[in-house]
Amino acid sequence: MIGRTFVITGTDTGVGKTVLTCLLAGHLRRAGLPVAALKPLCSGGREDARALQAALGGALTLDEVNPWHFRAPLAPARAARMERRPIELPVVLQAVRRMRRRFPFVLVEGAGGLLSTLGENFNARDLIVALRATPLIVCPNRLGAINQVLLAVQALPDGATRRARVVLMSPPAPGASSRSNAEMLREALGPKHVHVLPWLDQAQRRGHAPVTARVRWTLQALVE
Repeated sequence: MIGRTFVITGTDTGVGKTVLTCLLAGHLRRAGLPVAALKPLCSGGREDARALQAALGGALTLDEVNPWHFRAPLAPARAARMERRPIELPVVLQAVRRMRRRFPFVLVEGAGGLLSTLGENFNARDLIVALRATPLIVCPNRLGAINQVLLAVQALPDGATRRARVVLMSPPAPGASSRSNAEMLREALGPKHVHVLPWLDQAQRRGHAPVTARVRWTLQALVE
């Protein structure tokens, strides 16, 4: 595998972006590949950033993982304005590009969904375009996932759409829609663009416990 940059975004907040980023970081580390996992902007608590730092085994400090943190539990752009610390796209890109000079693989986790405002007039889509990154779109594998995923994919520019991968995060008790969503989305987007992760326990979700061969195969497919 050659080095690449991935932007992990989603159809909403709380859909499993941090879980996927931790899993990918652990997978690449076990393969002996240097990797950085970043959440450049976050607001409210820093639990997600701490989880990423732990998944990296201490390769980065918390402030390297998460350079900009704001106290209010609001969209980062709004929380930054409240602290009179507005963040512009070029400074975020500069931070990510510094990491790309140090690590062949860089995982960049957004905040909220694909079009959620991260800073002054930019969102995760803008990061994807500027970094020429591979978008990983995370969505809970439940009723409504097909519409949510297709809306997110259609919001990407053409070049990013061709690179995009969708990751359906399975619930603990899959329903009828959970068993059919992947098939329907593969018909619309192509087989290699849609992947499913099974439900994992808390230790596995944070990258602290072994995962099954099926999960390892899925993670490998995402980074190839």
